[in-house]
Amino acid sequence: MLAELVALFYLLSSVASQQEAAAAATGGRFVCNAIPPGAEPGCGSSPTGNRLQMSSPAEDELRNTIIRLRETILQQKETIVSQQGTIKELNSKLARCEAAADDSAQPGKSRGHGSRRKEYGKNTMGDLPRDPGETINQLGKTMQSLKGRLESLEQSLQLPGINVSAGSGPALTPLPSQLRELLGQRLGLLETQLLRKVAELEEEKSQLYNETAAHRQRTENALNSLLERITELEKNNNAFKSPEDFKVSLSLRTNYLYGRIKKSLPEMYAFTVCMWLKSSAGPGIGTPFSYGVAGQANEIVLIEWGNNPIELLVNDKVAQLPLSVSDGRWHHICITWTTRDGFWEAYQDGERLGTGDNLAPWHPIKSGGVIILGQEQDIVGGRFDATQAFVGELSQFNMWDRVLRPMDIVGLANCSAYMPGNVVPWIDANVEVFGGATKAPLEICEDRAFDS
Repeated sequence: MLAELVALFYLLSSVASQQEAAAAATGGRFVCNAIPPGAEPGCGSSPTGNRLQMSSPAEDELRNTIIRLRETILQQKETIVSQQGTIKELNSKLARCEAAADDSAQPGKSRGHGSRRKEYGKNTMGDLPRDPGETINQLGKTMQSLKGRLESLEQSLQLPGINVSAGSGPALTPLPSQLRELLGQRLGLLETQLLRKVAELEEEKSQLYNETAAHRQRTENALNSLLERITELEKNNNAFKSPEDFKVSLSLRTNYLYGRIKKSLPEMYAFTVCMWLKSSAGPGIGTPFSYGVAGQANEIVLIEWGNNPIELLVNDKVAQLPLSVSDGRWHHICITWTTRDGFWEAYQDGERLGTGDNLAPWHPIKSGGVIILGQEQDIVGGRFDATQAFVGELSQFNMWDRVLRPMDIVGLANCSAYMPGNVVPWIDANVEVFGGATKAPLEICEDRAFDS
């Protein structure tokens, strides 16, 4: 447009030159006089200082047109400079939007998950808040603001043209199609980027909600477990220093003194059972423990009856164990068994004294039974025989659903390891006593050292 105005300026100058040449050809002539100081150049002056009226109305009109052209050119130059600044500002805003969209599309490319959370609240578009919901609202407002500014820019870039016909004023010329198309593309791209950013923020907000709900559930479960543990400790605070530091005493050979483990067993294909016991009864120490299930009262039994050696029963099948514990001192015993080939091991005070196999091979230990301390069961949970009752003290009765390693058993025997049973742990709240059996505080390692 500026080039057109300059061309028009030169065209009008050429027309003025032709008119002057035509006037000279018809006999007109010019009078040249000296120009007084301060007089305007280009116009003749009389010696008295009066201007010579040598121009025609057409020349005056051309001169006025040229002056208006010059003013219009200057105004358009200022307008173009101003609009270029606005376009640069919009391009800068769009670049920041694109950078923010690229960062959200590739969150793990240049930084880890932790730093991504850290930079989540950074100002990626000049004024984004930290909360995802507020971010979405702010992005919508930003998009509407940019669209309004672009529409305002499109209207303000309509350049005024010049109509040199008589009585005419400035006329508006539509925005060039290429610039209109470019602005439309920029606006569409910006809107696409913002909509994608909004969708990503919505998805992230949903993920954060799900993660928060799962974390809240885990926290509540952990707190409930902790409260249960605290309740157990408060109940037993007056009796024992810790829930596992106690013993069960069965002082008489009767059929009504016994202890009962509240927790039952799951189905198992191997087990390890360990305990501390002390007895000087004879003949035979009796039954330290038995486990009975529906249809099989002798699912697992450890017994020394009469003059027989200590025996391990699994599914009413018998293996004799080379153990000797009736000297009135504390002894640590462990028995392991696996359904594969019915292989078993017997440990006393951390030393393996015997092994064997073919003890109820391939038989799984049934679940849902009853564990009794000090009595052998003829039916599940009852019908005890006084001649088979255990007389003495026992502690730290723990049971695992696997075969422990020899080094683990040694650690338990010499008090260098603490490994509560994963299926039956020895804790006060898990043991009930009946018929005159008692529970008393006991720190087994200290008592054993004093005993020896």
